Amino acid sequence: MMAPEPGPHATPDQDKERRAALALLPAAATLNFYALPASLQEQTLVQFAPQIVAYLALGLWASHNRDIVSRLGLEKRNVRDGLRWGLLTGLLLGCLNTFVILSAYPYLGYDISFLKTTPHGRLPLLVMAPWFICGIALFVELNFRGFLLGRLAALESGLWRSGLAQHLSPLALIACALIFAFDPFMVNTFQHLHWIALWDGLIWGIIWLRTRNLYITIVAHAVEVIVMYSAVRFALTS
Repeated sequence: MMAPEPGPHATPDQDKERRAALALLPAAATLNFYALPASLQEQTLVQFAPQIVAYLALGLWASHNRDIVSRLGLEKRNVRDGLRWGLLTGLLLGCLNTFVILSAYPYLGYDISFLKTTPHGRLPLLVMAPWFICGIALFVELNFRGFLLGRLAALESGLWRSGLAQHLSPLALIACALIFAFDPFMVNTFQHLHWIALWDGLIWGIIWLRTRNLYITIVAHAVEVIVMYSAVRFALTS
């Protein structure tokens, strides 16, 4: 099954976009984090610095452009497809990643009991699922897919003559997935499990580039994490 094709007016004219290079700021902040001394990397504010930079860059970018809603992939006409395809994608990825966390990682000798002591593990279940998880999914997808991937793709579009390469934006896709998976807070919180975010980032990125529908990735992200969180929490507390 394939997600629906984006309509003829699904994306604005990339030539008219301004300040797309602002997306390079959070990318640089993520890289710079790993050049810091270990003592600084342990500080929570420093770990959140790339995300703070990203939201500031998003605000600056939005102030210099029109059609922000369509550029991010948040048009109202996309909501129905977003719910349908996001739910399906989230369920599939949630089941797959739950298996990886509960079976594959322990089989390879990795300890997952630390998940009980993460900020997510300490919060009450009814706070995390669905409210906190849905809020995280909204802001993370707005940041990483809507802003970061979208702007990197706009920058990359001028590098290719092939329409297919312009549409797929392979460099932007890979860069965004790596930045997502190696987000300092992500790595510090989920340790070796942060690698799961790499293929999540690739899949969600492909979906966004293919459909320009951010609702799909928001719903998929939320549903996937709810499935994983609920199953892993039950397994670790039973």
